[in-house]
Amino acid sequence: MTHFSGLAALALGGAAGTLLRHFAVATLGAPWAVAAINVTGSFLIGLAWVLIGQRELIGPAVMTGLLGGFTTFSAFSLDTLKLIEAGRLIEALAYVAASVILSLFAVTLGVTLARQLS
Repeated sequence: MTHFSGLAALALGGAAGTLLRHFAVATLGAPWAVAAINVTGSFLIGLAWVLIGQRELIGPAVMTGLLGGFTTFSAFSLDTLKLIEAGRLIEALAYVAASVILSLFAVTLGVTLARQLS
């Protein structure tokens, strides 16, 4: 494998993840689509970490590219700030708590499931 093919796989994964995120937010709406994306991405990265790890081409393409493009921590942070600035502090706190706790649960579930399957 050449260095270029690795970068191309990474870029294609990132582009695919970004498109998936865009369609999810367009369909479900922010900020809760972002929370769902982060929880789903946490589950998937847990599975990927155990099942494919850092295999030469697919690991970085899936974990850094696809899931890096799909998950949205910067959007999560901005959406939280928007809720706070709109005076919706309770919703902002619920959004942060749900996103962090459910994402941690999802990555644990993904790792556990993948370890049982491998």
